Amino acid sequence: MAGVVRVTSPVRIGPYRIERLLGAGSFATVWLGHDPRLDSRVAIKVLAENWHHDLRVRERFLDEARLLRRLDDERLVRVHALGELPDGRPYAVLAWADGGSLRDRLAAGPIPVPAALDLLADIADGVAVLHRHGVVHRDLAPGNVLFRSAPDGERPLIADLGLAKALAAASGLTARAGTPGYMAPEQDDPFAIVDIRADVYGLGRLGLRLLGGGAERPGGAVRLRAGVPPEVAAVLRRATAARPADRHPDAAAFGAALRHAAGRPARYAAGPPAPNAAVPPGGPTGGGPTGLRRLTVVGLGIAALAAVGLTAGDGAPAGRAAGTWTSGPVTVALPTGWRAAGTGWAGQYGDDGRLEPALVMSPDPGRWAADPTVPGAFVGLSATIAARTTPAGFVAERPHAACAAAPVRRTRQAGVDWVVARFACDRGRPVVVEAAGLDPGGAGLIYVQVAPPATGGDEFVDTLLAGVRVG
Repeated sequence: MAGVVRVTSPVRIGPYRIERLLGAGSFATVWLGHDPRLDSRVAIKVLAENWHHDLRVRERFLDEARLLRRLDDERLVRVHALGELPDGRPYAVLAWADGGSLRDRLAAGPIPVPAALDLLADIADGVAVLHRHGVVHRDLAPGNVLFRSAPDGERPLIADLGLAKALAAASGLTARAGTPGYMAPEQDDPFAIVDIRADVYGLGRLGLRLLGGGAERPGGAVRLRAGVPPEVAAVLRRATAARPADRHPDAAAFGAALRHAAGRPARYAAGPPAPNAAVPPGGPTGGGPTGLRRLTVVGLGIAALAAVGLTAGDGAPAGRAAGTWTSGPVTVALPTGWRAAGTGWAGQYGDDGRLEPALVMSPDPGRWAADPTVPGAFVGLSATIAARTTPAGFVAERPHAACAAAPVRRTRQAGVDWVVARFACDRGRPVVVEAAGLDPGGAGLIYVQVAPPATGGDEFVDTLLAGVRVG
């Protein structure tokens, strides 16, 4: 009968060996599988047996997979393939979110306020991807925000679009859909038009949960934890207004208002790209191809690269000589003609809940992550990574399986003992260099990923490493 989930344990689903059950819901079960071709783990979502013959539910299941495949964004759960079981039930092969869900993390205790604010803004960025493509999620709850390891740390993913609808068809539903406590009021009205402002309401309710307060009634008093800027309460109050017309118009506007209220007019979050898409999904770092995190500029619905100081070409940041750039305690010497941007390592938080320092430098920082012809480098400093692994171990976590690896070498530059791995690749960037070392002053592990210019050999890389200073 409908609503009862029957779960049997398969040994294999298609070519994938099943390791364990990850979760079960009203419409589907999700299994952790192993892909023997890529030697990596994947999540496999299978339509529940009791819904097998319901064509509406089957089509909704397939629509979700097709939608995620079409959008193919790093802020959303990615779909690798679709298949069908011998009994005719469809399944979708997804990237495995190895970091669990926001629901799990909230159950373990409150998230530090600075990290919670950044996380909420990141979630809004993911929902904004849906809104730009004319999609309403309809069920923004902690269980549908997942976390996945990436080369630049960890990032939240928007998941479970089984209730998502194209805006053209997002009205007149007769079924109540969504998670109580996060649903917009209009979702209880079968005759109401449900549009992207329902997701704004869900973001507001997520904010109330993350920041430790709640609203007595829609538009009522908002109580937040100590340390939350008071202006944030006004943003969440507007987002959770009873009337859609009183809310922010979309997720991008909500995210911009949140960052402004939190004193983060733009969060410059740099992250190293995986330029050749060489790490299989679910591999040692759980990473797939990633690029420089897109940067939100308040008041504009576009991605732009911003900086807190002047670049070398226009003068140096205050207190620094021309030709250098600083992110927190990290200062780098810029190669001739290069510029820098960024103040934080996307998804990489310190014990204080704030982003750890990082920057990107390149002749064109705005293009280097996406354009394999543009050289550049990512530099980050992490105390949390240093606490869990060594430089050699960290470099080993960053294989480029489609590339030919040169023997790992060691070099000492400016008092730092570096472990350096160089990869020659047939597609994408011709050369990628991964390097890590410990700051002699104990500040943490320094990570550098370099896409050198065509004429840049080991000497170029060593000169760049010698220009990295901490303190």
